[in-house]
Amino acid sequence: MSAFEPVRYAALTDVGVKRSHNQDACAAHPAGDATGFAAHGHVFVVADGMGGHAVGEKASAKAVRDIPHLFSKHVHDGVLPAIKRAFQETNAAIYTIGQENPEFRGLGTTSTALVVRPEGAWVGHVGDSRAYRVRDGVAEQLTFDHSWVWEIARRQGIDPDELGDFKKNVIIRSLGPDPEVEVDVEGPYPVRAGDIFLLCSDGLTGVVTPDDIGAVVTALPPDEAARLLVNMANLRGGPDNITVLIVRVGDGGSGLARKAARARVLSRVVTAWNRRVPWSSTALGGGCILAALSLIMHLNTVPGAAVMFVLAAAVILAGLAGLVFHTRKEPAEPGPADDAPRELHVYKTHPCPMTRAQAEKFAQVETSLIQSMQGQGVAADWDGHKKLAAEADAALTKGVAADAVRARCRSLLFLADAFHKARQKEESFRPSWTSPTRT
Repeated sequence: MSAFEPVRYAALTDVGVKRSHNQDACAAHPAGDATGFAAHGHVFVVADGMGGHAVGEKASAKAVRDIPHLFSKHVHDGVLPAIKRAFQETNAAIYTIGQENPEFRGLGTTSTALVVRPEGAWVGHVGDSRAYRVRDGVAEQLTFDHSWVWEIARRQGIDPDELGDFKKNVIIRSLGPDPEVEVDVEGPYPVRAGDIFLLCSDGLTGVVTPDDIGAVVTALPPDEAARLLVNMANLRGGPDNITVLIVRVGDGGSGLARKAARARVLSRVVTAWNRRVPWSSTALGGGCILAALSLIMHLNTVPGAAVMFVLAAAVILAGLAGLVFHTRKEPAEPGPADDAPRELHVYKTHPCPMTRAQAEKFAQVETSLIQSMQGQGVAADWDGHKKLAAEADAALTKGVAADAVRARCRSLLFLADAFHKARQKEESFRPSWTSPTRT
């Protein structure tokens, strides 16, 4: 994604069913033009606060406010150090608030940030809020949960799911409790048109499986996908606050995407060449080629030979000046570069293809929801829903699985929105689904 391209995104946070206050927060800072994209990129942040009433809210709100600002402030020093400093300075500020105010003792927050830039996507991370990339029918988890269960699984070399609910909700790293914090920085991951990134709090991943998440964000545009995922989490019990931030990059079939791909290849070629050959040497070589071309034009009486010679002389002089500059300049101490090769981690992968089986799975969910709504007397536009459900059934009958999943998601969203509105009006709410095992 070396060329600037606006991204489609949606962010949504919800208190959930069981909690009285929402301690989650999120923020989106997309670049408005090519200049902003080159300078700092698109920046997105999710945070999940911890502590008593108002304490967690204060920490998460500060994280999503300060991290993008501090990143933009330090990005001229390099992306990787800028992400680390943004998290570390935010941590220090939250820690200071906790130390200076006894009523805020214990405040803290997880935070996960996504930065989409010309060289790729970067992820900064502390805690157990997650970042996923969905591509080609696979949801890839790009963050390591800073929790006891994930740490013990790492030490034992096993999948965290094998440990079940053992210390499932105990996190071992967050912003605020300690004066210093270790920050995970992942990337830059290659980005191509059609990629979908999702940041979320554990209020989503604790009750909605990654394969369902991947299918929903693939099937629907970001705003609809965010609403459906939040509704799904609430329908499965909503035991925690829920935050979803979805970023879709480009359109896989657009001409702009093809131009971006060509620009990315050209940029890599130029960068690789400049690492091996100083620009002054390139200029000298180019000037000699132009001089030879001007001589050939002169011998064959081709118009423009004089202009070509002047151009060749200018390029050669520039190359000589650059050569003198480089020889006089003291060599700089080598340091790590942001675009240097880095190990790219994908901590877990979950297939989430748009298949007939997925469409039928969502159809079963919808049937359960209808039964629950009718049993509780929840009002809905049943005629409107019937039309949407018929579209999903027709697509499935034709064997077009992707269209069937997409239509079924919209049909399910139609009912889930109605159920959500009814929940907001009533003090008691009975979820329609049981919570699956967290992955």
